[in-house]
Amino acid sequence: QVQLVESGGGLVQAGGSLRLSCAASGIIFSINNMGWYRQAPGKQRELVATVTSGGSTYYADSVKGRFTISRDNAKNTVYLQMNSLTPEDTSVYYCNAWRMTWHKLEYWGQGTQVTVSS
Repeated sequence: QVQLVESGGGLVQAGGSLRLSCAASGIIFSINNMGWYRQAPGKQRELVATVTSGGSTYYADSVKGRFTISRDNAKNTVYLQMNSLTPEDTSVYYCNAWRMTWHKLEYWGQGTQVTVSS
């Protein structure tokens, strides 16, 4: 059974930092691409950052220079370091894992709430 378990969310003041973690089990972590998405109330889920199985990273323009995604294959964990947080970063953050076989295999975590107060 595949599980992606996020942690590290919470309430922080604007300008502060949080570090999200996502621990994966039930998958071969090292061959999966990993990502973080977020969804604010009334909005569509949006991509925040990804890190491929090879270590290449991608960031949404809105978080470039503030957020850093990283992975530790030995711990089956992906991280999202979030600095200089603003109220606009308030969302539920979801961990995502995917890889291509003959189709796309994709998994989601349950989400962790991040609230940034002004």
